[in-house]
Amino acid sequence: MAKQVTWTGVFPAVTTQFHADDSIDFAATQKVVRALVADGIDGLIACGSVGENSALTAGEKREVVAAIKEAAAGKVPVITGVAENSTKAAETYARDVEKLGADGLMLMPPMVYSASPREIVAFFKSVAAVSDLPIMIYNNPPAYRNDVTPAMVQQLTDVDTIVAIKESSGDTRRFVDLQNLIGDRFQLFCGLDDVILETGTLGAVGWISGLSNVFPVECHRLFTMVREGRAQQAMPLYRWLMPLLHLDARADLVQCIKLCEQIMGRGSERTRPPRLMLEGAERALVEGLMKTALETRARIAEIA
Repeated sequence: MAKQVTWTGVFPAVTTQFHADDSIDFAATQKVVRALVADGIDGLIACGSVGENSALTAGEKREVVAAIKEAAAGKVPVITGVAENSTKAAETYARDVEKLGADGLMLMPPMVYSASPREIVAFFKSVAAVSDLPIMIYNNPPAYRNDVTPAMVQQLTDVDTIVAIKESSGDTRRFVDLQNLIGDRFQLFCGLDDVILETGTLGAVGWISGLSNVFPVECHRLFTMVREGRAQQAMPLYRWLMPLLHLDARADLVQCIKLCEQIMGRGSERTRPPRLMLEGAERALVEGLMKTALETRARIAEIA
């Protein structure tokens, strides 16, 4: 049985850094992690969607988890995404990262296959049965075509190691529906950047974020204000961040976040194919948003 955990706060979905030859730059990835920890984030997601999990080999995923865990140095929890095509592969990964010292699993439904509700629930229970690590269920139907509904979540309440839900459907009503069905059985996390104020006021205790890789201090300040019941005071900060928060809802969010990271000097925009770095109008759009944000950043510095 997993130990009792309380995951709260801002958890950046850490980017995986690459060399020009497409190999993983572990030193640069660890540099990203150390900077985020120094900036006061509350936890880290290794090998999530923004970490390009699906573009990594099985061995690379494990190496990235180990590198991020080492860089975090026990200061914050490191949760790793589990994005596998089969139950057996997900079970093997869960066992392996537990041995590597991961603090938890962020478990997606089976990748590629559009599974039935019964199959998804069975998949979650099977993976939970092979590891003592606490688990966060990850629901992102726009990206992964499988919707983990509140009714399905209700079927997981008897699995002791499942402790949290990352809700990325974009439908903020889901938070209320989940609370009505399961009360406070699971910790609820916002998984979509541009609804953080709304979901925070509805009870989200954590935020798994893409843009917090770019502006960790401002994102942490925003989340803290919302959780403290000061959403109205946080509105100027939310409005300032919103054009960039929308990037997290795009299909090319990884490229967008990495380009923003590079502009801030926090990482490289290099992605692993089939993802390609932004060009033309799309690149100009992101660069323009960042230019505006940086030019007006001083205006929101005193909001707290």
